[in-house]
Amino acid sequence: MTTVGASHDATAPPALDRGDRAVIAVLLVATFVVILNETIMGVALPVLLSELNVTAPVGQWLTAGFLLTMAVVIPVTGYLIQQVPTRVLYGVAMSLFSAGTLVAALAPGFPVLLAGRVVQACGTAIMLPLLMTSVMTLVPPARRGAIMGNISIVISVAPAIGPTVSGVVLDLFGWRAMFWVVLPISLAVLVLGVRRVTRVGEAVSAPIDVLSVVLAAVGFGALVYGLSGFGQGGSGVTPWVSLVVGLVGVTVFVLRQLGLQRADRALLDLRAFTSRTFTLASALMMLMMGLLLGVSTILPIYLQTVLRLEPLSTGLLLLPGGLLMGLLAPLVGRLYDRLGPRVLLVVGTTATSASLWFATTFDAETPTTFVLIFHLLLSLGLAFAFTPLFTAGLGSLPARLYSHGSAIFSTTQQLAAAAGVALLVSVMSATAGTTNPEDVAAQMTGMHASFLLAAVLSLAAVACAFTVRGETPPTS
Repeated sequence: MTTVGASHDATAPPALDRGDRAVIAVLLVATFVVILNETIMGVALPVLLSELNVTAPVGQWLTAGFLLTMAVVIPVTGYLIQQVPTRVLYGVAMSLFSAGTLVAALAPGFPVLLAGRVVQACGTAIMLPLLMTSVMTLVPPARRGAIMGNISIVISVAPAIGPTVSGVVLDLFGWRAMFWVVLPISLAVLVLGVRRVTRVGEAVSAPIDVLSVVLAAVGFGALVYGLSGFGQGGSGVTPWVSLVVGLVGVTVFVLRQLGLQRADRALLDLRAFTSRTFTLASALMMLMMGLLLGVSTILPIYLQTVLRLEPLSTGLLLLPGGLLMGLLAPLVGRLYDRLGPRVLLVVGTTATSASLWFATTFDAETPTTFVLIFHLLLSLGLAFAFTPLFTAGLGSLPARLYSHGSAIFSTTQQLAAAAGVALLVSVMSATAGTTNPEDVAAQMTGMHASFLLAAVLSLAAVACAFTVRGETPPTS
C-alpha cells in the first residue's frame, strides 16, 4: 500500500479539462440546491403545524418521510449510476426534485405537501452519490483532496444557511415561498445540466434484481422509521417492531448481495468493505454524522427552550459555524493532497471532542457567546474530518466500485443520522423525565446527559482517527 501524501512529484498534478470541470461544477450546484432543501423544513415546522391544522406527530412526517424515502432510494443508486447514462440520470434526479418542489409550493393541504416532499427526496437521493462517483472517476488522485474540499463546502454551507434562509423567508413571505424560491434555481440547474453533463465512466449491462430492491426498501426503510420513532420521543411496541423488521430485511439483503456480487449482479456491491481504509472511513463517518445530527437536534432545543431564543436568532447564531466549515474546506482539501488523511482526522476528531466536552458545561445561565464558540469549534472539527473521510474512503476503492462506495457512504449516513438523533433525544427525554418545556431544570438535566454521552462517544472517534491511512486502490 502507498500512503497518500507520503511523497510528491516535482511536477504539478494534471489539470482537469474544461468539460470535466463543467460537469463537476454543475453537479456541485445541483447538490447544493437539494441539500439546502433538506434543512429548510425544521424552522418552518411549527408554522406548518398551525397553518395546516395538523398535530406534531403528523407534521413530523414532512421530515421523517423525506429521510425514509432517501433511505429507500439511495441503495439503488450504485446500480443506477452504472446502468443509466449520466446525463439521463441527472435529468431524472433534478426533474423529480423540481416536480416535487412545485407540488409542495402548490399544495392545498398536508397530504399533497407530504407527497411533494417524497418526490423531492427521490431526486435528492440520487445527487450526492452521482456527484461523488463523478469526482472519483474524473479527477486524478493528486487533485481529489482539493475537489473534495469543494464538495465539503456544499455539504456544510447548505445545511448551515438552510435554517437562516427559512427563518427570513417565513418572516417575510410565508411557508410556500420556501419552495417558490428554490424552484427557479432547480429548473435553471436542470436545464444547464442537461446541456453540459456528459457520460461519466463506462456503462455496465446487468439486469436489476427486483428482490434486492424490495429487501433494501423494507430493510433500510424500516430501520430509519424505527430509529426516527425513538428520535421523536416515541415509545411502545411500534419502533421496536420496525427495528426488528429492518434488521431482518438488511441481513437478508446483505446475504443476497454477497451471492449476487460473485456474478457482478449485486444491487449494492459489498466488496467495497474488503478495503480496510474504506471500512474504517465508513465507520468513522457514521460516528461523526450520528454525533453531528444528534447534537444539531438537541442544540436548537437548548437555545429555544432553555435560553429562550427565537427561531430566527437560533438560525443566525448557528450560521457562522457553517460558514466557517465552508471557508476551511478548500484549505483542508489542499492539505489532504499534501499530508494524507491521518493528521487531518486527528485534528478534526480532537476538536470535535473538545467542543462536545465544552458543551457538557452548559446550563440555563450560559452566555450565547459560549454557545457560538462551541459551535465554531465543532464546525472546525467537522471541516477537518469530512473531506479526508470521503477522499480516503472512496480513493481506496478500484474504479468499478466508486458508484457502490458512494451509495454505501450515503446510505450509512442516513442510518447514522437517524440513529444519532434517536439516541441523544431518547437519553434527553429519559433523563429529563418530562416533556414540559416550562420545566427548565429538568430539560437542562436531560440535555446535559445527551451532551455528556456525545462527548464520551467522540473519544472513540479520536481513537479511530489514528488508524485511518490513505492508500492506492488495487488495479482490479
